Order: sequence, then structure tokens, then C-alpha cells
Amino acid sequence: MDNTNEKSENTMMGNGAANGLPNDGTGVVQLDPWLGPFKESLKKRYSKAQQWIKTIDETEGGLEKFSRGFEKFGFNIDKQNNISYREWAPNATQAFLIGEFNDWNRESHPMKKDPYGVFEVIIPAKNGEPAIAHNSKIKISMITPSGERIERIPAWITYVTQDLHISPVYDARFWNPPASQRYQFKHPRPKKPESVRVYEAHVGISSPELRVSTYKEFTQNMLPRIHHLGYNVIQLMAIMEHAYYASFGYQINSFFAASSRYGSPEELKELIDTAHGMGITVLLDVVHSHASKNVLDGLNEFDGTDSCYFHGGPKGKHELWDSRLFNYGSHEVLRFLLSNLRFWMDEYHFDGFRFDGVTSMLYTHHGIGTGFSGGYHEYFGPGVDEEAVAYLMIANEMLHDLYPEMITIAEDVSGMPALCLSLSLGGIGFDYRLAMAIPDMWIKILKEVKDDDWDLGNICFTLTNRRHGEKTIAYCESHDQALVGDKSIMMHLCDAEMYTNMSTMTDFTPVIERGMALHKMIRLITHGLGGEGYLNFEGNEFGHPEWLDFPRAGNNNSFWYARRQFNLTDDNLLRYRFLNEFDAKMQHTEAKYGWLHSPQAYISLKNESDKVIVFERAGLVWIFNFHPTKSYADYRIGIEQEGTYRVVLNSDAKDYGGFERIDSGTRFFTTPFAWNERKNFTQVYIPTRTAIVLALESTL
Repeated sequence: MDNTNEKSENTMMGNGAANGLPNDGTGVVQLDPWLGPFKESLKKRYSKAQQWIKTIDETEGGLEKFSRGFEKFGFNIDKQNNISYREWAPNATQAFLIGEFNDWNRESHPMKKDPYGVFEVIIPAKNGEPAIAHNSKIKISMITPSGERIERIPAWITYVTQDLHISPVYDARFWNPPASQRYQFKHPRPKKPESVRVYEAHVGISSPELRVSTYKEFTQNMLPRIHHLGYNVIQLMAIMEHAYYASFGYQINSFFAASSRYGSPEELKELIDTAHGMGITVLLDVVHSHASKNVLDGLNEFDGTDSCYFHGGPKGKHELWDSRLFNYGSHEVLRFLLSNLRFWMDEYHFDGFRFDGVTSMLYTHHGIGTGFSGGYHEYFGPGVDEEAVAYLMIANEMLHDLYPEMITIAEDVSGMPALCLSLSLGGIGFDYRLAMAIPDMWIKILKEVKDDDWDLGNICFTLTNRRHGEKTIAYCESHDQALVGDKSIMMHLCDAEMYTNMSTMTDFTPVIERGMALHKMIRLITHGLGGEGYLNFEGNEFGHPEWLDFPRAGNNNSFWYARRQFNLTDDNLLRYRFLNEFDAKMQHTEAKYGWLHSPQAYISLKNESDKVIVFERAGLVWIFNFHPTKSYADYRIGIEQEGTYRVVLNSDAKDYGGFERIDSGTRFFTTPFAWNERKNFTQVYIPTRTAIVLALESTL
């Protein structure tokens, strides 16, 4: 769908009944008539979600209570320091709590099983103190119907550690620091930002050094950097504990544990609280789409069956990811996953989630070997996993009800309609979706198309082709484009010359000049046209060289590519700092004018021969000259709003590594004569490979 011009993106939001829309999941049809033939499918998925909510209301006292499963399951301590431990393991016939506290005695602490498959044990306090020492190792030992004894780490455990010198298998630890060592939050959560400018980051790689970086270092070094750049949202990757560092956090083995490879839970809390003190919202990259297949330190075969938390048999295995798939139709799995979301919000004060792998969740084929053409029939019918859709509906409804200021973002490549509409309309309830076609477009252009042959119409179409009324986060490149085997945009543009010609002590080469100019222009046009939010992966703001590759057997466990070289921006003799400061200028200009939460842009010019694009958004006039050799003097452009304009953003400014060919003090006066279907025109000087943004002088 091409919805380029100035229609409001908020027309679909809100409560169905309040808008006079039906409350059976088909409200969205009145907003998008193309969904008409799929009313029954919409009703069915809505009904499934509502039935779950009704069941949970009747059996558990409502979603709010149900999603506090961590207060019942796992380890909890009462005021007298008695410790309770509960675990759902329906297949096991017996269970015992073992650990350092009882010298790993397999008989001393038997657990009682209730009719629902939940085992429980109470460990009384000793002399008024907890009988299990803080940070000591623990496990659950179980007997299966065949008489086999199996040992697992508790499913709800909040801290696990790995000593690779001994074994790759994680140890569960009882996390219960004394009050003096517990982090106390000082700052309130920030309000939900009107415009989301997302800095996607991974704690472990956030240092130029050849090692795993820490929560403490991120707090001290990265938060001030992100704040300076003007991003108001951080999306933290690879926090949920994952057995294999090189999986980028996508093979979760302990869903309630913050990764110990970066430090302690208290240090993560300090990171989030410090960000809040800077007015920055912090999102967790949550992985509920699949789980590690690890048995000894994961959820796989937890109670001796392959179907405890997951679907049994082939349905429970993700062929491509070699991982396990949750059974979203299970009461206890819903408790586990919904409580997991609540836990990260309540315990760590996260402000929301970016849900990973949503496409895999939405479809029984998981998107494997499936190309999505945009035909609506692809989003309904037997290929859709209705249990997973219902889970996502319930999760979003619960989260937004309990935390009105929170944000959820869906990573979906399919374009599922109503993904970002409220449940009351029949939507799945996310706030934003990621514009996954945009980075693919840029990489394809840079790989395959000569500069003279860029198709401006197609660029504009891809940047604006989003579902009207559903908010989209645009980006040129995320962590996906940084991973080994691909290249960052700057590497596509400059490649080997980044190692030799990025010094200010040498003259510009044509390659570096082109690369820096297009790096800025690609980011700016994506920011202005691409969505209702913007995302950048850490380091790419300054054109980080090289891809991202974690230590693994294939690279001799090297950290060389598992780091971000922020030192490059701190060296005044290197050109990276110019790109860094341009990125900061973009974010701060958006903060002032708010184009991301303004109606979509009106594109008044796409001149294929001149290679010029002109559009208006949020009262600003954006002019891009992508021509590789031609500059234009007195280039006439249409402007709707009359007045006197000045440059507020100029990619050619010296501060951003440009040639300062445009006088920043120039005043542009409009003439009341229609041009390009706008009421007025003005004339500008626009050099080759330059972008400028004009604002009314009265707004400066």
C-alpha cells in the first residue's frame, strides 16, 4: 500500500466501541475494507484471545494476578526468611531440591506435587536467616516414570553463571543479596516519547577492547554517548541469559535471568535507572519466539518429556534456528511467558519490549521458504498460528493495561495487517513494527545499481509504503545488517579505503567523499520519510568499519569483530567524528520539530533526471540532490506554507565533513505562485550529493 501523502497515522488507533466500531475483532475492516473477506478469521483469532482472558479471569483471578507467576513459582522469601520453591514439571513423579546448601543431598529436601503437576518445598529459616546462602548453587533433581533421575536448573531462576574453564553448562544460583547490596531505583520511568529515536545496543560489544564489556562500563561510557547523540530510546539486545555468546542472545536458556557475562542483576538495574535519569526509555529485546534446545541448563525436556513447555515432536522444533518452539496453547506456558514480561518490567524497570522473531510466531511455517507478496490471503488461513497470535494479543493487552506508558515493537517481515492496532479493533496490539524492507532496499541499491541509475520513485515508494494508521520504525541498518557475511552501509560505500583514507590529514578521495555524503543522505531521507520512529544500531551512526562476528570456533574465538570502536569518533584526526556529529544533529533536530510523530510527508518532487527529491513534513522542507556530479543553482521547488525559510540541517556543513558550499545564513523567500502542486515556490542552491532541510525562520 502506498500512502505517501499527508494522512494522519492515528486514524485507526483507539477503542473500537468508542468509535462506533464492532467489538468482535472486525473493527479493523471498517478502517481497511480490503480485510472484508477475512472477517471470520479476524473474529476467530479475537475470540481465541478473549476466551483465554475469560478463562484466566475465572481460574486465576485475572491477567494481573496470573502474570505475577514469579511470586509463586521459582524461589520466593517471606518476611521470616523462609524460602519457598515451586516448579511445574507434570511428567516427574518425584522432585528434590539440591544444592550447596544441603551438600547436594538428593533425598533431604523432597518436594510435594499437586494435582496440576506443580512441585513445592518450603525451606525454613535458620536462626532467622535464609537457609540457602546468597549466590550459592542449586538444582532440581527429578525422577521420571521410567525411574530415571534427571537434574535441571530451575525454570524461573533469576541468576545463572557459566565457567567455561570447567564446562559450558550454566550453574543456577540463588540470588538474594543483603539489603545493603540491592540496587535502589532513584528515578521514575520517563513518559512514553512522542517520537521514538531508538539506539539498538549490545552491552558485550560496547567497547573497543577485545573482551566482553560490562553493565557498569555501558552505564559509564555508553549512556552519556547515547544522550549526546539525542536518542531517547535504548533497545538492549542479548540480555536474557543465553548459553552461547555467538548466538547474539537468540538461544535463551534462562528466561528470567539477566546475562551474568556482563555483570550482576544489580548492575543492570543501575544501568536502566541511570538511563531513566537522562530521560531515556529502555526496551528489552525479548525472545518468546523460540528457546535454546539445551537440556542441562535450558527448558528443553525439562520434566523428561519434549512437550513440557514446547510442542512435542516436529511441531516443537524450529528447523532453521535449531531451537524449541513454545506451546502457546498451554495454560502454564502462558503463565510463564506473561509472567516473564511482568518480571522484566517490575524487577528491572524496563519500559517495554522489542519482540524478536514475530514472523516465526505468527505462522506455522515460521516464514521459512515463504515470500510475502502482500496479498491478504497470506495473513489468514491454515498458515497462521492462531495460538501464537492470541498469545501476542493477550501479552500486548496486559502490558498496555498495566503500564500505559510502555512500548512494544514487533519484528515482523511479513507485513501482517492489524499488527499495530489495539485488541479492541481486532488488532494484535503492538505500538510499532520495524520497516524491514527499507534496509534491504538500501543494500540492494548499493550492491547492484550505479549512482546514475538510482530509481528515486522506487526509493520514495519503499520509504513510504507502510500500512496506514500502524506506526512503523524506519532504519537503514540494524544489527541484522552488521552481522558476519554482510557489510555495513559505510563498508558497502567505501570498503578498503576506510582503513587508509579516513584521516583528515589526507585529501578526500572520490570514494570517501561519495561514501560520507551518501551515508548522511541515506540516513536523513530514511529518518524523514520512512516511518513514525527511527532506529540505529550502535556504531553505525559514525560508519563503523567491519561487520560483527562473535568469538566462535570458526574464527579461533577472536573478539576482533565483537567490539565497537568508539575510539574512532574520539580521534579528531579521523573523519568518523563528522558522521557522528551529523547523526546527533539529525536526532536533536527531530527532537525540536517532531517529524516522526507528524503526519506522513508530502512528496512534491521526484525528478529522475536531476536526481532530486523534495518533500515536506512537520513544517520542514527537505531537499535531496542524489546526482553524482551535478549541482543546481536557483533550483525551483514548491512549498505549501508561505514565509521566510532558513537552513536547519545541511549535510554539506564543514562540521559534518562537508565542503560548506551552502551559506547557512541564507534566507529563502517564498513567491505566491503554484509549483509542483504547492501554493508557493522558492529557489535554492543544492550541490551534488547534498541534502538540506529548511524551516520557517519564525521557528528557529
